[in-house]
Amino acid sequence: DDPLFQKLFEAQLALDPSADAYVYGGTLKMKNGDSSGALADFDKALSLETNNEKKSKIAYKVAVINKRKGSKSTARKYAQKAIDANPSNGRAYLLIANLYATSANDCGSSAFEKRAMYWKAADMARKAGRVDPSLSGSSSQAANSYSSKAPSKEMIFSSGMAGKTVTFSCWVGGSVKVPSL
Repeated sequence: DDPLFQKLFEAQLALDPSADAYVYGGTLKMKNGDSSGALADFDKALSLETNNEKKSKIAYKVAVINKRKGSKSTARKYAQKAIDANPSNGRAYLLIANLYATSANDCGSSAFEKRAMYWKAADMARKAGRVDPSLSGSSSQAANSYSSKAPSKEMIFSSGMAGKTVTFSCWVGGSVKVPSL
């Protein structure tokens, strides 16, 4: 917490810029409430890191920070970077699933379309369990929770949407196919 330590750290960073040093610097800045400075340091760390597993962890950390800030689209972008670096990072898939689920009310013009977002979230949660078996319990629990909020068979029937596609025009984008009855 000492300001002198911060100055010494910055001098060391200037002499030997490394991914680990930028992660440490970003962590210090987050602790001091400088999230934009921290995010800049984490971006530098991402560009310098050559180990894909470490790169995935850094990208995931940035995704979580952006989620907390309410920047869902940016959070998904970094979660996808985490997946690109390490396709078995199931936590990144769960994060994206959560981002989708928390956007359900913002996506769609009808109650049916809004609730259809939960199918997309459930699919992403299931994927987390497939790529990372250690998360199979929590991913299954999340997928079941999201599925329970998706349109019921009665809603599908009464809406006449069975077998049709719902397209999302919000930040999430993409679409889901409504199950046939």
